[in-house]
Amino acid sequence: MRAATIALDAMGGDFAPEEAVKGAARLSLETKLDLLLVGDEPRISTLLSQTHHNPERIAVWHAPSSIGMGERPAEALAAKPDASIAVAAQLVADGHADALVTAGNTGAAVLACARAFDLLPGVRRAALAAVFPTATRHGEKQDPFSLILDVGAGLEATADDLVAYAVMGSAYARVISKNPRPRVALLSNGTEAEKGLPSIVEAHERLRHVPGIDFIGNVEGIDIPRGTADVVVTGGFVGNVVLKMLEGVAETVMELARYAYKERLSWRMGLTMLGGGIRQMKMLTDWEQYGGAPILGFDKLVLKAHGRSKEQAFFNAGKVAAKAVAARIPASIAGLMVESPLRASGE
Repeated sequence: MRAATIALDAMGGDFAPEEAVKGAARLSLETKLDLLLVGDEPRISTLLSQTHHNPERIAVWHAPSSIGMGERPAEALAAKPDASIAVAAQLVADGHADALVTAGNTGAAVLACARAFDLLPGVRRAALAAVFPTATRHGEKQDPFSLILDVGAGLEATADDLVAYAVMGSAYARVISKNPRPRVALLSNGTEAEKGLPSIVEAHERLRHVPGIDFIGNVEGIDIPRGTADVVVTGGFVGNVVLKMLEGVAETVMELARYAYKERLSWRMGLTMLGGGIRQMKMLTDWEQYGGAPILGFDKLVLKAHGRSKEQAFFNAGKVAAKAVAARIPASIAGLMVESPLRASGE
């Protein structure tokens, strides 16, 4: 089996292209992946010349422009059709690479992929997934995190969308966490079947009858960090708010620990004794360790890394993308979609 080829949007993210190049260089040395770095070729080549890497594993594809994190996606892509994210997506669509990894503008990434790729049958819109740390371990690998989707590819979600997200999230969790039967739940304001928006109530009733999915019903926000479900399904607006809140809580806890360490000797002594636990907590809540999470629903693989990604995150994102390629995630999702009684909007 040939090595997977990953198209990396080298200009996407707060620390691009330097950190993207470092991550790619490390991947070229420590894995059998082939990397296609897309972006400002002179700048990327200069960085590569200063970084230890395997030149047989890395190629550079020139894209003369890039899209900033704060730009409006539609306007930016219209003004810069040769931006790195658009070029990288087209390279995957044309078969030059097996998957796309980007830490850039999320909206631009989703829109560029929507223009270059096809949606899977039965999927009305793609969903951006994310991982979050939980008290419960999941799957054969005992992963300390669950999957939540959508967290920002769209805003509102119909019942059709929520059912599709559940199917896609279940398929992804089976492969990445080696969890043969992930528990899937809808995020709502109560665990009762009749709680929530009309779309949630309808999706709840339909998911009870979807074969191949372990649907456990509704969960509340308090259940997310507990890890009650392996896959949590919600609309993009709510999902994005929840994700940012979880990130904020994790960062605040670590900041409070640093403050306490400096403030009093007694606190410092106590925190020193708890040092191992604090380091473990930092590892569990550190998105750098997860690399990225998928944009699901397209017929091609896309992994969205955090905007603040550095070398470690890019390195892990490449490894996750390779695992998803080997598992043929889009095909797995398509198979589940065929089995599931989805009723696409407008049909």
